[in-house]
Amino acid sequence: MHVINGEFFSGAERVQDVLAMRLPDYGYEIGFCCIKPGKFSACRNSTVPIFDTFMKSKFDLAPALEIARIVKRDNYSLLHTHTPRAVLVGRIAAWLSGVPLVHHVHSPTTRDTESVWRNRLNSLIERLSLVGVAQLIPVSKSLEFYLKKQGWSEKRITMVANGVVTPTMLPVRDAPGPEWVIGSVALFRPRKGTEVLIQALASLRQAGRLVRLRAVGPFETMEYEKTIKEMADRLGIGDMIDWIGFAQDVNAEFTRMDILVLPSLFGEGMPMVILEAMATGVPVVASDVEGIPEVLEHGKTGLIVPASDIKQLATAIGDLIDNKYDWYAMRENAYRLQVASFSDYSMAKGVARVYDAILSSMHR
Repeated sequence: MHVINGEFFSGAERVQDVLAMRLPDYGYEIGFCCIKPGKFSACRNSTVPIFDTFMKSKFDLAPALEIARIVKRDNYSLLHTHTPRAVLVGRIAAWLSGVPLVHHVHSPTTRDTESVWRNRLNSLIERLSLVGVAQLIPVSKSLEFYLKKQGWSEKRITMVANGVVTPTMLPVRDAPGPEWVIGSVALFRPRKGTEVLIQALASLRQAGRLVRLRAVGPFETMEYEKTIKEMADRLGIGDMIDWIGFAQDVNAEFTRMDILVLPSLFGEGMPMVILEAMATGVPVVASDVEGIPEVLEHGKTGLIVPASDIKQLATAIGDLIDNKYDWYAMRENAYRLQVASFSDYSMAKGVARVYDAILSSMHR
């Protein structure tokens, strides 16, 4: 049983959905308990059982009783949590139902938001809730290192890289131009570096570049949406941005992009959006934070720039437009790497091995 937030359908939720579709190939049927029911239920591709176990506040522990009841009734062998809030109730539910607990680490909790106190609180909740956890699954080597620095034993950590569904072949694309479409796919919030991207776009326009931004995804808050759109208008580039909002079919959006840009400032484990872009043959320009350099090799499978560096971000985009890097070669290299190392099956296989090891140790 996977305990998830379920409020959005972004990177972590796509991981959860892919696991639901692929784990049965390795002998595991799963279900979902959503403690913050929202977009996940309507947008997922999987058809596994899903239960709304609504958590009324950060410290509402009542859902743990309902989750434990479902685990016992339907004979689930493990509980698998995905967020600090989920592990808070998941830990109690695991104790009540007598099953092992596995926790997926999608981002570093100590630097997951812009609020220092919120990060500290979430980190404390997560740390206390993980007492007796059977296994931690970080999604990147950077997160594996982060967990070790937090004091976790190497024996309790198994890194499983994220993976996405791969097309049977690299989609055919015409060369970009004359106007290049720059894509951004995210749950837009301050740590995604949207301000940096907006300012880089203004620099590109001033340099006479024919570019357009296609921004796919919702804003975390209405206040942040207002701030970003006012910035774009103030810099004179509001007319060159298409705000698409939430899109269920992200792959269809990638076909409309020539470059994907992810200028995150911090808090990235292994972004699913980068892997999805690689799978569909869209070259990526991204910042050098946490797990991103584990996926992108600069100049070969993508371009990496320092976080918060407006000038270098604009330069990297301009270099692709000027053909200083072979756009076709980059998309082909990225696709091959994604197929070989970051597929849906490789991720599910890694998680299944964690389950196998835990369950076999219980029967020794």
